[in-house]
Order: sequence, then C-alpha cells, then structure tokens
Amino acid sequence: MKDLSELFWSSPLESLKRGYADEGTGGLTCLICGRNYSPDEVFPLEGRYFTAQEAMRRHIAQEHGSAFQFLLGLDKKFTGLTELQKQLLTLFREGLGAKEIAAQLGGGSASTVRNHRFALRERGRQSKIFLAILELAEEGAEGLPKVLQIPKTAKMVDERFDITEEENEVYLKKYFPEGLEGPLLKFPLKEKRKVIVLRQIFQRFEVGREYTEKEVNELLKAVYPDYVILRRYLIEYGFLDRTRDGSRYWAKV
Repeated sequence: MKDLSELFWSSPLESLKRGYADEGTGGLTCLICGRNYSPDEVFPLEGRYFTAQEAMRRHIAQEHGSAFQFLLGLDKKFTGLTELQKQLLTLFREGLGAKEIAAQLGGGSASTVRNHRFALRERGRQSKIFLAILELAEEGAEGLPKVLQIPKTAKMVDERFDITEEENEVYLKKYFPEGLEGPLLKFPLKEKRKVIVLRQIFQRFEVGREYTEKEVNELLKAVYPDYVILRRYLIEYGFLDRTRDGSRYWAKV
C-alpha cells in the first residue's frame, strides 16, 4: 500500500467522497485510518458476511461517522472553510431549507442563507476549473523535482513542507548516517530539515496501536538521547497525538 498521505492526496474526487481508495489487487483502503479490506475475502460483521466494499462502508460509518464529517474536520488550510461555512454545509447536507437553516443559526434571513449557498456553489465551480488548469500546467512540468505529499494531519502547513524527493534523500543520509533504522546524528534547527527527520522517525510507530508515555520514551531514546524534544515536535507537527493527561499516545494517519 502507498503511504497513506500520498494515497489520500492522489485519490480522485469520487474516492475522497466515499472515504476509501480502490487499489485494485491491493484491496480497498480507508483514506482516514488506513484500514484495508482484500477483495478476495468476505468479512464477518454482526453475525453476517459482507464483501470488502460493504465492509468498508460499514467501517467508515461506525468508526468515522462519514467521509463528509472527516473532510469537513480537516484543518482550514486544507479546506479553506470558515466555521460558519462548515455549519452551513452540514445543514445543507441534512436537507434543511433556507428558513430552517436561518432559524437554527439564530440570526439572519432565508435570503442570506440562499446567498451563502450560491457563493459556496460558485466556489465549487471555480475549484473545478482551477484543478483542471493546475493539472494541465503540471503536464508540462514533468521534469521538475517531485515534492513529497503533505501529511493530512499536519498542523502547520507552510513552506517547511515544500520538500523535494531529492532534498529528503540528501538530508536523511546526513542525519541518519548509519541507516534509516539507526540513531539520529543530531536534531536539526532548520524547520524543513526538522520535518524530514520527524517524518522518518514517525515511521517507527505502528498505526492503530496505543503507546504509554514510557513506551514512547523508550522508542525515541533508541533514536536520540534527547527523546523529550523528539516527542514534543512529533506532537507539535501533527505526527503523534495523546490524551490530555499524557497517559496514552498514538500515531496520527
């Protein structure tokens, strides 16, 4: 399976709307958590057996609510949506009319709601045109350096994530001279290099598993003596998450 962030960003619109990617012989992969269902198997759920496609639909509904909820909950730097726009889209999806929506929002008029709906639809049309233009532009840019996909859990999306494959390879060799499974030579000060190093360290965590703080510390000690700084930046940059009391940690996907 591809890296989940790469799979997410490279998936076509219909896959994003479903919440899962069809990787052919690789099966169906949840774009939210990475759960995979093989097309060659049937899956027992609640005393019944389902195809991979139906099992995936049920998984997304039970574990994530819906693809709509997940996409709407992404950082504003990915969606560009304000809180009001998110509320409106949620109410539109529920099938409410303009008057009902205005009442639920506690202010404004049906006319204002209709204007918001028109503006959002216009933005959707513009987005389609922009995407077509961008893809056409990139067809002529095949010789340019390839840029790594931004993790969809990233909290700060800016130039520090503008990393080419060549840069990634160069700095990984510099900071992990004994190999990618070996120790970190030193923790970089420059932001882009931090991202490169943290992405690699993140690969040592198992998605779907919960870790105690002690387990996280032991794992990171094997990477670098100052494991506290690694732990802090992995959380700060959106690679790891934890409970408020710090008793449990897990890899974000």
